[in-house]
Amino acid sequence: MENLTVEQYEQLKEIADLALFSANNAWLLNATVLVFMMHLGFAMLEAGFVAPKNIINILFKNTMVICIGLLTYYLFGFGLMYPGDEYAGGFFGFGGFGANLPEGYNSLTYAKGNYTYWTEFIFQAMFAATAATIVSGAVAERIKLESFLIFTTFLVSICYPITGFWFWGQGWLAKLGFHDLAGSTMIHISGGTAALVMAVLLGPRHGKYNEDGTINQMYVNNLPFVAVGVFLLWFGWFGFNGGSVLSAAPETVSKVFAITALGGASGAIGALISAYARFKQYDLVMTLNGILGGLVAITAGADLLTPAAAIFIGFFFGLLVPYLVHMFDLIRIDDPVGATTVHLIGGLWGTMAVGIFTDVSFLVQLVGAICVFAFTLVFSFLIGYILLATLGLRVTVEKEEAGL
Repeated sequence: MENLTVEQYEQLKEIADLALFSANNAWLLNATVLVFMMHLGFAMLEAGFVAPKNIINILFKNTMVICIGLLTYYLFGFGLMYPGDEYAGGFFGFGGFGANLPEGYNSLTYAKGNYTYWTEFIFQAMFAATAATIVSGAVAERIKLESFLIFTTFLVSICYPITGFWFWGQGWLAKLGFHDLAGSTMIHISGGTAALVMAVLLGPRHGKYNEDGTINQMYVNNLPFVAVGVFLLWFGWFGFNGGSVLSAAPETVSKVFAITALGGASGAIGALISAYARFKQYDLVMTLNGILGGLVAITAGADLLTPAAAIFIGFFFGLLVPYLVHMFDLIRIDDPVGATTVHLIGGLWGTMAVGIFTDVSFLVQLVGAICVFAFTLVFSFLIGYILLATLGLRVTVEKEEAGL
């Protein structure tokens, strides 16, 4: 290197920078594909949970969520989430319609030379659609298709991008020092809250609860579908969390992969033990939901947590899963796939765990979790109630019994 001329040094540096840029960009695009794969996981999982007469409906919803999510996030969501300018102290911003490069940038230099503008858009678009997919399972087997699709449109294009901007778009939560690597708050609390609201507005499936307070077990239709769905989701989660590093930095990405694997595995063990203690038998469904709960719980801090902390966080939430699922049944909130337990409560625990096991402020994490929950709750209720009063939310009892 000492014998290089300035010109030769600059040429080598340019080659090295291009190689680094290409590696970062290629990894983020690969992560995008993994997150896209998660939608197949959701489809399989939900198809396994519902009755055979409702499988076509659930697959149709999952198909349309990704399509609506991509288009509406392009039209409105991306501009709300990454506006460049901000208003009302960082609570809101709008950068325009469609995906358009900010003035003064080109695609290659948009993200400090780490990845292109278009890579940023498509990666974030996959996350947006995921938030809406969470709702699908919680409202299964009784919601009108058109009402669900309209709700999805508003959630992906307006609600999720606004709360996402608060942190990922460098809004007010980012300025407070809040931390959420891949979405325990921004995706899972948001989607889980919307799922809870819609499940409440819809009411339970016909025949789920009896007048004497007893609960009728709605048996899982296809356990292989559920298992394959969970493993596809776990597979995609490596892109979900690993891609959120926003570079191919070897140390950070490999650590995030390890933490992701440990969180899912420990969640399964916790749920297996807890379900056995409760039911005196091994419960595959609870164990699979324990995997998802563990993954949700470590998603906020996968870049900061130690392996030991990740194992505890996943294991502890796994222990809670069977009891939380039963708790929602006791208060007659019918959630066929356990989305409110896994995503809402798991997201809350994961968000707060960052404040417990890292140097991030617990109070700031609490403020972020409460504000995202409250905003999504109000927004979802308003859209849901308007749909209830106009188009209606539920199919008739006859259609529900015949199958959607």
